[in-house]
Amino acid sequence: MAREIYFRLMSGHGISDPFDRHLFACSIALVLAAGDSLTHGLGLSSEALAALVGRHFPDAPGLLSGLSLGDHADQPLSPEEPDLRALLLEFRTAGRIEEEWLAHIIARRSLGANHLWQDLGLTGRADLSGLMRRHFLGLAELNSRDMKWKKFFYRELCQREGVLICKSPNCETCTDVALCFGAEEGASLLSVRPAVAKPTLSDSFPSNII
Repeated sequence: MAREIYFRLMSGHGISDPFDRHLFACSIALVLAAGDSLTHGLGLSSEALAALVGRHFPDAPGLLSGLSLGDHADQPLSPEEPDLRALLLEFRTAGRIEEEWLAHIIARRSLGANHLWQDLGLTGRADLSGLMRRHFLGLAELNSRDMKWKKFFYRELCQREGVLICKSPNCETCTDVALCFGAEEGASLLSVRPAVAKPTLSDSFPSNII
């Protein structure tokens, strides 16, 4: 179902470039397929979600079905969530509203148990690295050794609080190098092709969702 939702979203029209629409479509499709509400699953307020859909997926108004304006779904679910949002926004590249939405989405999906790129519904780690270079370039440059993104985020937050979480003063002598820098292998939870693929719609697609 997630795959069909993704392709339906990408077959519509929006004002952003294909990669940005791909990023949002991946997370939206994964959250809907899991049966979660978009505001809760993405960490966005109802107003922010309505703005995102209107800007990037105007052909899918059903995404806003049952939306209650003024909800508090963007309230943090963990103490670290607002700190991660703030960290991302500190390094936003262009000051675009998309970067604010992505900061909320990344912080919320970071609470998942899988690799972050998987819990964002992306096709691979390269998608997440591309997202970071496009929208949070300064932070991407700080991760010059290509540490796993979730590890990197929380290491940055801990260092800012003066909390030592590493076993060793440098990575070269640490026994956890493989945990921090190893390959983030696995299948996409969305199982989609890259965004440039031609959408193929299913006749049985649940039109009541979008």
